[in-house]
Amino acid sequence: MSWHLFAVFFASTFFISATPGPNMLLAFQYGMNYGVKRTLWTLAGLSLGLFVLLLSTLLGLDVISRQSPWLLTIIKAVGAVYLIYLGISSWRDAGDGSLMSDAKELSAEVAADYAATDGLPTPQPRSLSSAATKIAPSNTTLFRTGVWVSLSNPKAILFFAAFFPKFINFSAPLWPQYVLLTIGLFLSETIWQIVYTLGGKNLASWLDVGNRLAWLNRGCGVIFIIIAAALLAEVLNSFIA
Repeated sequence: MSWHLFAVFFASTFFISATPGPNMLLAFQYGMNYGVKRTLWTLAGLSLGLFVLLLSTLLGLDVISRQSPWLLTIIKAVGAVYLIYLGISSWRDAGDGSLMSDAKELSAEVAADYAATDGLPTPQPRSLSSAATKIAPSNTTLFRTGVWVSLSNPKAILFFAAFFPKFINFSAPLWPQYVLLTIGLFLSETIWQIVYTLGGKNLASWLDVGNRLAWLNRGCGVIFIIIAAALLAEVLNSFIA
């Protein structure tokens, strides 16, 4: 993998990671509820869950590239269609909700769904203020919640399978590329998780002004469509060649 291609990958993932998905919303909510130091346990859980999903995807791509190259072409084509769908959805749904309301909604869903799975104590939704937190959950609970939220998003595997092939040269050694891609993705995710954890209300207030959050999501949608077009071009070239 060339450094130019890695730079494009990192820039794309860095911008995409900035959008407030479930992981970022959880970091945002818990950062305000339980403080930055305690939320680091949740961030560790989010990272572990993300690593499991990413490793599963890369292992699958590795096996397919060696044993069924034709299936890799199909994955690229289907992945391109999926990215186009994500791009259009990100653009059309960009104006819905706000960072504050989305964070509250996610917190309530996590508490309800997580408690229903095993009956163990879980962080409960509270007002967006650390002063309103009467009983903070244990570090273990914060970590478990991070892992659960990260792993409960199976669409992440679909996204990785659709997104990563554009940046992988399958005719070159794969694992050095996988390591670089993993480092780039985790660096992007970690930076933004910390930003959301530290940013708190200031970040929410800034993004919720005017159409800033909407344009962030629309920009993400444009990136999806551009990468999808590049994937489709690769698929067409493979047939022509």
